[in-house]
Amino acid sequence: MTVDACVFCDIVAERGPAHVVYADDDVVAFLDRAPIARGHTLVVPRRHSSGLSDLDPRYGTPLLAAAQRVANALKGTEFGAHGVNLALNDGRAAMQTVFHTHVHVVPRRSGDKLTFAKGLLTRRAGDLETVAAQLRSTIAALP
Repeated sequence: MTVDACVFCDIVAERGPAHVVYADDDVVAFLDRAPIARGHTLVVPRRHSSGLSDLDPRYGTPLLAAAQRVANALKGTEFGAHGVNLALNDGRAAMQTVFHTHVHVVPRRSGDKLTFAKGLLTRRAGDLETVAAQLRSTIAALP
């Protein structure tokens, strides 16, 4: 796959549809279009890399810092997550389906009984526009 054919590069370049919740000079964070849980967010580096092996190490810290920011917002009162799963699927064998490095930030609630295998089968978008607006507002209010 070339960078020209990368759906996440299109989102970063604002050519593709997405519900962006956070962006800075290094990363863009947007809602997963088929979330496992309400607020499931993807954080991607602005510079294309297909996986960990070609991710410029200078983007690792901003990628994780943005994931942490999103996680903190999801643990706020608006979303009420008790924890989060951070997942980076690296390669086909790890179930990576879009070959642009990205971190999943999945909100978890005590007793939610969410399993990733089941969650991958029962994903539902819901009202992404409303969720994105709420999450953007919550992230913007963080210190």
